[in-house]
Amino acid sequence: MARVVYGLNQSLDGYVDHMKFAPDGVLFRHFIEDVAGLTGSIYGRTMYEIMRYWDEDQPDWGGPERDYALAWRSKPKWVASHTLDGVGPNAQLLEGELGAAVAALKADHEGVIEVSGTRLAASLGALGLIDEYRIYLHPVVLGGGTPFFAGALPRLSLVESERIGEDVIRLTYVPADAG
Repeated sequence: MARVVYGLNQSLDGYVDHMKFAPDGVLFRHFIEDVAGLTGSIYGRTMYEIMRYWDEDQPDWGGPERDYALAWRSKPKWVASHTLDGVGPNAQLLEGELGAAVAALKADHEGVIEVSGTRLAASLGALGLIDEYRIYLHPVVLGGGTPFFAGALPRLSLVESERIGEDVIRLTYVPADAG
């Protein structure tokens, strides 16, 4: 059975915004290796549209960007959306009720399925379908924006912390009843 993991970069005050801060080279290499090891990813519409950036090579990319794009393109993507009519390469729209669709993905696969998107993660967390939360904590204060947690969850237990590069700490949590 696959594990569903929700992880994003987060500011010290709890917000996510890929335009306000970005990973350094060490963290970006970590993300390349992370994506390469995934079984696949589940996206909400907004995050999927942001990530579609990696579908086509850009002339200003260096080696790390090309490596990330290759890893991302190679993995299946499942998209939860009621507004998209279609999706790009190696992706498919999730059919039916979200909880049942994700539970079926977990049952049908092994390894790690990453979920991206705060609203989608809130929905899956409320359904008890997220097995692990990874906060990549950056030394940035945004003062507002989209929170990492978009809804209340049961108590979480810290199971790991790891410094990545000079400034980022990855905090790994699981639902307290699973820890």
